[in-house]
Amino acid sequence: MNALGRHILVEFYNCSPELMNDVVHIENSMVAAAETAGATVINSTFHHFSPYGVSGVVVIQESHLAIHTWPEYGYAAVDLFTCGDSVDPWVSYNYLKDAFEASHGSAMECRRGQLDLLKRTEFNLESLRDVSPRPEEKIGTITRDVWFTERDENIALSLKHTGNQLYKKDSPYQRVEVFETFAYGNLLTLDGMVMCTQKDEYVYHEMITHVPMFSNPKAKRALVIGGGDGGTVRELLRHEQLEEVTLVEIDELVIEACKLHLPETAVAFDNPRLNLLVEDGIKYIKECEDGRYDLIIVDSADPVGPGEGLFTAEFYQEVYRCLTKDGIMITQSESPRFNSAVFVEIYDTYKQIFGKEKVHCYLAAIPTYPTGTWSFSYSSKGDAHPLTFDVNAASAFSKAQGLKYYNEDIHKAAFALPNFVKELLNTKPGQVTDEYSAEPTA
Repeated sequence: MNALGRHILVEFYNCSPELMNDVVHIENSMVAAAETAGATVINSTFHHFSPYGVSGVVVIQESHLAIHTWPEYGYAAVDLFTCGDSVDPWVSYNYLKDAFEASHGSAMECRRGQLDLLKRTEFNLESLRDVSPRPEEKIGTITRDVWFTERDENIALSLKHTGNQLYKKDSPYQRVEVFETFAYGNLLTLDGMVMCTQKDEYVYHEMITHVPMFSNPKAKRALVIGGGDGGTVRELLRHEQLEEVTLVEIDELVIEACKLHLPETAVAFDNPRLNLLVEDGIKYIKECEDGRYDLIIVDSADPVGPGEGLFTAEFYQEVYRCLTKDGIMITQSESPRFNSAVFVEIYDTYKQIFGKEKVHCYLAAIPTYPTGTWSFSYSSKGDAHPLTFDVNAASAFSKAQGLKYYNEDIHKAAFALPNFVKELLNTKPGQVTDEYSAEPTA
């Protein structure tokens, strides 16, 4: 070969859309394609983009293999570049065509670095001879940089994981996946959206439960709609006064995934005080008797997919009916900065049903949720107020239970709202968008 390298530009058509959106399969296939061709793999870096699309590169001692996919078109653009004669890139081409289930492909090969156009220059390598690998680098090992990315139209969150997907199944409602991340432990996602991680799940689950429980210490019966990861009922069942906790989760795969890979959140599923029902929470609420529950927690995902029906006025009216005269409804109410329009709309709905003075907003810091600031709503049917609680009891409980986030001071501070949140709570639906606009300040 009268050139430094061989470069093949590849297009694969009619690939499996499912495989084109599977970052783990693509990374494994690209690494295997390199090794099958006789290349020495040094590093792989791959990103999955929510809701679809994968980009990645495999660095080999002889150069690289790179890819970007468009699952919606069943299409992959691949770049195969090898130096010297020891690796045949066409072996990689054939391997990937089969791995991606492509009906056909097209490719163009060009020779890079034509030797008759180049002049070799000798230079001193003495300064490089004593350079040895860093202690943490093991010669011959492959480093893998595989990333899960939850991407909205305007922002994204990426978490690096091991590349070994722990769980992936499609239910009638959504795709349920668990990834093993380096920074946050096991990560549960639904349709590509972060639900919880082992490292920070306690923030959400402690704040959605202990705030209402300490402002309504006589509560005996609690209902959780959603929350199939188990974290919310785990926290509720720390309160001995609760005689009955009912969890209604529509998707049994969420429960299965968390039992297998997030055991810390799923630890209470066998508690005798828990009534676990796998069914539609909307249907359950419609059929529930009046005034049955002292506390109803709507632990839903975002207002898309199976969680969409949990964000309607009709649903919240049914929740109101099912509460006792002193009952409390708690919901996760989105990020006031990221989902401002939804935030305004749902709080307006709560106020119409419960009354303006009975609806309160509180905040918590959750690193893996959009913007890191998340809100919860507290709506009381009776006279319960979130800041009327036994401070000493909350302090003792927090210490005795070894809670990681909630305590009596956090309880109070969570209701101290930034000015922009206060403004949103006084805004009517339709008067705010999620687009940024620079406005002059006084």
